[in-house]
Amino acid sequence: MRIRMGSGGVALWIGTPLWLATHAAAAQEAGPAAAPILSAPTPATTADDGPLPVPTDLVRAHPGGLTSDAVGARAAATSWNARASQETVRGAAARVDEAWASFLPRLSGIAKYTYLSPFTPPSLTFPFTNPATGMIQTVNSGGFPLIANNFLLQGTITVPISDYLFRIDQQYTSATRSEEAARWDVVTARTLSGANGKVAYYSWLRARGSVIVAVQALNDQRTHLRDARNQFAAGNASKADVLRAETSVASAELTLEKAKNLANLSEKQVRVAVHASDDEAFVPGEDLEAPLAPVQGSIPQMTAEALSSRPEVKSADANAEAARQQSTAAKAGRYPSLSAFADGIVGNPNPRYFPPSNVFFSTWDVGAQLTWSPNDILVANGSAADSESRAASIEANKNTTRDNITVEVTQYWQAVHEADFSTEASTRELASAEEAYRVARELFNNGRGTSTTLTDAETDLTRARLDLLYSRADARIARIQLEHALGRDAK
Repeated sequence: MRIRMGSGGVALWIGTPLWLATHAAAAQEAGPAAAPILSAPTPATTADDGPLPVPTDLVRAHPGGLTSDAVGARAAATSWNARASQETVRGAAARVDEAWASFLPRLSGIAKYTYLSPFTPPSLTFPFTNPATGMIQTVNSGGFPLIANNFLLQGTITVPISDYLFRIDQQYTSATRSEEAARWDVVTARTLSGANGKVAYYSWLRARGSVIVAVQALNDQRTHLRDARNQFAAGNASKADVLRAETSVASAELTLEKAKNLANLSEKQVRVAVHASDDEAFVPGEDLEAPLAPVQGSIPQMTAEALSSRPEVKSADANAEAARQQSTAAKAGRYPSLSAFADGIVGNPNPRYFPPSNVFFSTWDVGAQLTWSPNDILVANGSAADSESRAASIEANKNTTRDNITVEVTQYWQAVHEADFSTEASTRELASAEEAYRVARELFNNGRGTSTTLTDAETDLTRARLDLLYSRADARIARIQLEHALGRDAK
């Protein structure tokens, strides 16, 4: 059953809130199909005024209006948390490139000029055997030439053979897993922002619907006050009944003012979620009275789906694997490191050319070296233990997340079924409250009922209207939360 709403002329009051003004502007642009909006009465409105027109247009779906899916997509696309996570991905991708570069043989070069201080080199005496006499004699070489200007060009290529096997591949795998985790963090941020945006949208519709209920309640109280005055004039009611009715009218006006403020705040929350400007018109594109498809599936099935789909779990798995790979790479420091190298040298004088000569001369060499230090064992053990502890911590936090997901699935599955049951029960409640109010008013006007009974009937009617409104909004919010808990919004 639909919520009963009145009809009548509509007028805007001075100081119209932003959400009413933008809605009225959108309604004017939409043409005759969009009815004007009723604003709440000003504080100067007296209790003698007649019923207010009910602003049914506040929750009526408009063609091309705002929908929850549009709000969710826009909130996800403009999320600052997602933007920050995206920058983290960029940094992780750079570390992957850095790790990939480690696979390349290391090339290095030296270009060096040295000026040597002048001095007189000593004479060198070399013994030799005279073939004519067979005797050992000496000869003075007169010393080698001193070359003050020294030039050196050297290129080196180093191939870290052992690192290819025990370190570089593990570091590259760790970097790629960290990048994968960062991408899942982006998905987590976007899906959370999208879900929050959808919840904010239905909270906005619920707040606008509360304004309608508040106007209806105020009209009921004003009608009650008019009837009480008529009955007091006929001698069928006391002055206390009139005063109590006036008090109820004042309370209903305050409730309406609070409902307006809540609707205004709810619209601001939607604007902040989608980062919309204040001059962008917001009108609903969905109807809370539209039927919803029932949720299928059992809690065990949904829990298994959530644990396999939630991006938080996948991010934790990737981060834990990255830490384990870092631990494996760190353990390589316990063992000797084997590398091959090759050098090309052009020098003037070339250090391998003897005796030194003032000419450029080229040489080359190749070799392999094995290096190891006992101190590296202590460093490697500490680094490996640190990485292993981080992996264990991530696994523990992941299990905590899995426990929370299990509770979330159960909680939101129950919330969906509770909201659906509440919608059906509230529909019956509203029908009963409407009939009870009608009977109580007729009895009061005929002098057979009390003002207290009529007030109770009005309170029950307002509560029934709100219960149906809230249950319809809650049914949609619970489905959004369940979909998020199951990871179905993760892309």
